[in-house]
Amino acid sequence: MIEICCGSYEDALAAWNGGAGRIELNSALYLGGLTPSIGSLRLIKANTGLKVISMVRPRGAGFCYTEAETEQMFADARILMENGSDGLAFGFLTLDGKLDSEKTGRMIELIHEFHGEAVIHRAFDCVEDPYEAIEELIRLGADRILTSGLKEKAHQGAPLLKELQKKYGNQIQLLAGSGVNGDNARTLMEETGLTQVHSSCRDWKGDATTSGRWVNYCFAPAPHENDYDAVSEALVRKLVGSV
Repeated sequence: MIEICCGSYEDALAAWNGGAGRIELNSALYLGGLTPSIGSLRLIKANTGLKVISMVRPRGAGFCYTEAETEQMFADARILMENGSDGLAFGFLTLDGKLDSEKTGRMIELIHEFHGEAVIHRAFDCVEDPYEAIEELIRLGADRILTSGLKEKAHQGAPLLKELQKKYGNQIQLLAGSGVNGDNARTLMEETGLTQVHSSCRDWKGDATTSGRWVNYCFAPAPHENDYDAVSEALVRKLVGSV
């Protein structure tokens, strides 16, 4: 399974036309991905055959949420599932780097109420003990974990990915993400035994109105000050072809 990280309806069309079967749908990918719009979800489900896993994340930074943020996340989660999302990606941690079992369990129950897939995103890569966390996720009934093996890039975390797959792969799905592309995906899958990879397949597009004479809305570093990132259909095709 090839999963593409998308930040918009347009990204999803590029992923679909490039041959992907599943996407993780977000907004604000420059913050690591936040909850997407309902409009983008409904358009994707109406106009493609993609399986859509929607992000539930109210802000950037970490994964220890206030009660108000948690309330918002559960409200968003229900609305996303009611509007056709095939599952949700989320993560709840405590301040000491452990899985927040109570909130995680409640979210898994909500997702399964709609017969969707409960996916733990890379909050998993911030836990203190990955073995303790994965065993708790299995107990709670999570369907999949997106992880780079607790390293910045998945190829760096390949030894842990291989170990987790060997020990727990028959109890929970593991999805390798971060730095995965058409040049390294096949090698990573062969090395770890994983059969699912997650990739951004991103390139740059320009928008000359990003900066004005006195004000600018740039977020990308030079030389992409007037650009925004978007999924490249060509890079998706390359990735799909490589595996």
